[in-house]
This record gives sequence, C-alpha cells and structure tokens, in this order.
Amino acid sequence: MIADSIRPRLVPDIEIVPWRKTEILVVQVYPSAGRPHYLDRLGPETGVFVRVGSTNRRTDAPQIDEMRRFGQLSSFDEQPIPELNSEALDFRAASELFAPVRKLAPSAFHNLRITTKHQGREVPTVGGFLLFGRDRFVRFSDAWVQAGRFAGKDRARILDSSEIRSYLPQAADQAIGFAQKHLTREVVIAGAHRVDRWTVPLVALREAIINAIVHADYAERGAPVRVAVFDDRVEVENPGILPLGLTIEDIRKGVSKLRNRVIGRVFHELGLIEQWGSGIQRMTAACQESGLPIPVLEEVGTHFRVILSAIPTGPIRLDEKEQAILSLLEEGRGRSTAQIAKAVSLSPRATRTRLADLVRRNLIIEVGSGPQDPRRQYFRAEKVR
Repeated sequence: MIADSIRPRLVPDIEIVPWRKTEILVVQVYPSAGRPHYLDRLGPETGVFVRVGSTNRRTDAPQIDEMRRFGQLSSFDEQPIPELNSEALDFRAASELFAPVRKLAPSAFHNLRITTKHQGREVPTVGGFLLFGRDRFVRFSDAWVQAGRFAGKDRARILDSSEIRSYLPQAADQAIGFAQKHLTREVVIAGAHRVDRWTVPLVALREAIINAIVHADYAERGAPVRVAVFDDRVEVENPGILPLGLTIEDIRKGVSKLRNRVIGRVFHELGLIEQWGSGIQRMTAACQESGLPIPVLEEVGTHFRVILSAIPTGPIRLDEKEQAILSLLEEGRGRSTAQIAKAVSLSPRATRTRLADLVRRNLIIEVGSGPQDPRRQYFRAEKVR
C-alpha cells in the first residue's frame, strides 16, 4: 500500500527481526537516484515532503530542484549561466583576492569552475557569478550579509547595523569584523604584554560566519545571511536547511556535504576554509575550552542557525598537564620551554605543543623576539581589573 502511493516507486529492504518475546518489522530505505519522490495523490509539485526536526514539511520549488541536483551529483552553483559571458565577472577583483595565495592564470578560472564551457563558449557558473559577478544582485538579490547589534537579549532595539554587499570572500571578513567590534572582552596581561580575551571565541565566530556564507542556499529568495550580536550570544543564520540526508547529529561528528562546491572550493583556495567538515567541531572545541556551552545548531523554517553563547557554564577545561603548567607559572615568574618540560615530565616537542595551545587560549603569554628566540619565556596571564 505504501509503495503504491509513492512515485517514483521505492524498493525498500524489509525483514522481520526477533526481539525479546516479539518480532519487529524493519524497513530500510536507501538514498534513491530517482528522488525527489512524491505522494501520488498530490503529484510531483505539491506531494514532496522533507523531515525537519520532528515535523514533516512540504517542499517548495527550489528545494525540489536541489533534490534533483543531488540525485545528479551536481550543485546549484556549478550550473552555467548561458545568457551571460565571461565579461560579467570582475576578474581583476578575483585576481587581487588571490594575490596573497597565488597568481591566477586564465585557465584557473575554468579549473575553479568560476567559469565553464557551454555550447563552445566560456560562461560564468552560478558560483562564479555569486562570488565575482559585477551585477550579481540583479540575479541574486539576497547574496549579501545583514549584520546587527541589538540591545539586550532580543531584537526590540537595534544599536548598529550594516549591509555588507562586498564580494563574498571580502564580506566574510567584514561580517567577522562587525561582530568582533561589538563583542565585549577582557584584557589579560603578563609583564609588558597584554592580550584580549573575547566573550565569544573568535575561532568559533569565524567558523560560524564562513560556514553560513559557504553553505547558504542561494536559490532561496527572501533573506540574506544574517549575523546578530546580543548581550548574551551571537546568532548566525543562513537560508537553506541542511542538505538532503544530513542531520545535526551528523555535522557534529564532522560529516559534511558541500552545498556550493564552487564557493567552497574558492574559499578553500583562499585559506578561509581549512578542512572539509571540521568547522562545527572547531567551533565546539573553542567554546568548550573557554568554559562556554557548545554551539546550538537548529533548523528554523527553511533556514539554518548557529547560536554562540557568551554566558559561561563552568571553568575552562584543562587536562592534568595543562593544569601543571599553569600551576608552575602561578607565582608570576617566567619559565622557558626547557624548564617547563622538565617540571611537567614532557618532551620539549610535546611541551611546545601544549604551550602553543595555552597561548592560543589566552591562558599564558609568550614573551620573546620570536619562535626561535632561545630566551623566550612564558608567563601566566592575569586579568586587568
């Protein structure tokens, strides 16, 4: 009865499994190359549903198109825009952005899929146009970042706002800068040095914003990527729920499906993305190391949202060796790597790794002229009151 009500027809595995004093009917449905499937009585336009959290949601036309693309192993941003030519792209801006990384040869634009061949002509891809299109807002009016700083814990009163309409790689940096400007921080010092410790770890903030830009569903209409700073948290939201077959539990484990392959590839080349699928785990680790709750990940309507809390839930997490290092530096006197290694029974190499991590977390301060300075010393960071 179920099979007859679904088109194209599904062929699941069905078996009866004994369990305790009864038997269970187990039905397993594998990802289908024929998707999207729909209820026959409603038809292909209104009979497609997706699971979001604990609810079934009727899909709209852009989501149905995305399902078809996943079945064909292609992405929205890899599609050509045949009515445009390569002059629609700002090659100079692209070359300038890549200049610190490498010089772009003419073939690089094709290799990165910023452009593609269509009927013998080189034309922009959707991703190339989203990244470097001169008039991209005519076709993709929501391909920008809306940033706001709100008073208190709700959206009743806005203190500052910005519409960031730069090319997407630049927009990522500008959105991070806007949020950082409005985050509160405390100053930690050691000797003549001082560092800022932010209420929301900048590593987590950066990952959340870059992930939102890279994974946004630009086929959706009605809302840009949004960054909202409150007194107690930062919310980063992008249009588009998780790609098909991916759950929040999956992405917490590092499983990733790249919705925008062209945008992702360019961001990776520019060093904005370090490793596929590791962003959520880096966000989580940064928050836990700062004594903050892990990021909240949620699908809201047709959007995906990350919430980074600024309210500590406990002390900063330290293992036994890290606690020993901090205790050694508690008295305020600086110590060298060799002295610390001997005191905590670690090799010099392992000690340097621990020290670099503690410096990154603003728990200790490194004082010296550079990494090769033999007289370099480490001090315990202290708050300025």
